[in-house]
Amino acid sequence: MADEGDSDDKQLDPTQKRLDEALERGDVVKSQEINTWFIIAGGTLVMSTFGGSIGTGILVPMRNLIANAWMIRTDGPGLLALAKSLEYAVIAAIGLPLLMLVIAAIAANIVQHRLVWSGEPLKPSLNKISPMAGAKRIFGKQAAANFGKGLFKVIALGAVMTAILWPERMRLEAMEHIDPTALLTITSSLTMHLLGAVVAMLAVVAILDYLFQYRTWYERQKMSQQEVKEEFKQSEGDPHIKGRIRQIRVARMKKRMMAAVPKASVVITNPTHYSVALQYDRGMSAPVCVAKGVDHIAFKIREVAKEHDIPIIENVPLARALYATVEIDEEIPVEHYHAVAEVIGYVMGLRRNLSGRRVS
Repeated sequence: MADEGDSDDKQLDPTQKRLDEALERGDVVKSQEINTWFIIAGGTLVMSTFGGSIGTGILVPMRNLIANAWMIRTDGPGLLALAKSLEYAVIAAIGLPLLMLVIAAIAANIVQHRLVWSGEPLKPSLNKISPMAGAKRIFGKQAAANFGKGLFKVIALGAVMTAILWPERMRLEAMEHIDPTALLTITSSLTMHLLGAVVAMLAVVAILDYLFQYRTWYERQKMSQQEVKEEFKQSEGDPHIKGRIRQIRVARMKKRMMAAVPKASVVITNPTHYSVALQYDRGMSAPVCVAKGVDHIAFKIREVAKEHDIPIIENVPLARALYATVEIDEEIPVEHYHAVAEVIGYVMGLRRNLSGRRVS
């Protein structure tokens, strides 16, 4: 019951990470019908292309063997040499066709998924010997699909053979009277005709089976809401931890800003919301923002500025514009040079007046 509930909860599409993990552990889309089709299609291609050369390659050595049987040495080394020569002749005749069949078998897997090297399927698992799991394999959806495929193939194959052989029934009956050399040509042609029809029929079965296997595999990879959350935590980090890290960063930034306010030349404010502290010294190309903030932080900037006798200038549009366009430790934008220059010029004039009064 718990397993059924778990499977019912898995309604969300799998993430790419989930699909990659399935591939790494060897859980891939696998259709045996695709493999069967490639092998039969490859065999048909081999027979149609290399049938004559294979027969000739084997026939010639055998004919020579029979024709020169009286010359064959029957001692140990002689028989060994004979076996080697026949072996080489057979390999030369069927080597390339067998290589093509091997390539077809490999291609059958490559078209379904990329090559995977995983020992996960070889690991022992209780599910493989569990009676319940065995019953599910026997009476489950996969078993029903396999039964349906087998039944369809038997019916389709019977229909194909009937459609091809029935019109040839009269010629098949007359074959017992045909010369054996002509009989080979007729049977070869009929066999290739049958194989071509079988390959076409199995192509339909293979495509349908692959779609079914892919859908089954995809459903097996689906995730529950909890699994999605856990994967997000693993890949992106726990949101609570990230929030805490963000708080620490903000706190450090505030502390660094407040420490930089005493170095400011002027603080430009909107009295109720915005504060921007600017530093300008001779030799600098443009004033630099050393601190900025809104509401509570803006109030703290003004407090620190007052404690260190930093001039506070009220300029609502300039304070808003600077807050929106300049970041901390960056020079102010060119478009604000004139307005800021007037403010700093005014502040420097105040400082000169104060210095003159103290001297007098």
